[in-house]
Amino acid sequence: MLEFRTFKSTLIVLSVVPLGIVGALGILYLGGETLSFVATIGIIALMGIEIKNSILLVDYTNQLREQGMPLKEAVLNGAETRFLPILLTSMTAIGGMVPLVLEKSPLISPLALVLIGGLISSTLLSRIVTPLLYMLIPPAVTVKSIEHSA
Repeated sequence: MLEFRTFKSTLIVLSVVPLGIVGALGILYLGGETLSFVATIGIIALMGIEIKNSILLVDYTNQLREQGMPLKEAVLNGAETRFLPILLTSMTAIGGMVPLVLEKSPLISPLALVLIGGLISSTLLSRIVTPLLYMLIPPAVTVKSIEHSA
C-alpha cells in the first residue's frame, strides 16, 4: 500500500501469490515431498520473489500511464517490456536451485523444489493474470502534463 498508494495496485501485485503456491504444492506432490517446515520457508521466500516481479510490472505500467499512454497500450507495452527481465530473474533463481534439488538433502531440497515449482508456475501464469487484472481494475494514476517552453 505504501509503494502505490492505491488498493487496486496492491491487489494486482498480490494476485501472483496463489499462482506460485499452486506450482510449489504441485512440485512437492510430484517430487514425493511433504509440506515440511523448510518447504514452508521456501513458500515465504517464493512470495517475496513473486511480489518483487509483480511490483516491477505494475510500477512500470503505472509510469507509462502517468506519461499519458492509454490503458490498453500501457498494459501491453508494460507486459512485453518487463517480461524478459522477470523471466531472466526467475531462470537464474531456478538454475541456482537445481543443484540443491539434485543433492537430495532432506533439509534443503524441499525448499529448492518449492522455489523451482513456484517460480515456473508464477512466471508463466502471471504473464496472463497480472495484465488481465490491471485491465479489469485499473488503478488511478495522475497523468503528468508535458509542458513545452517557447
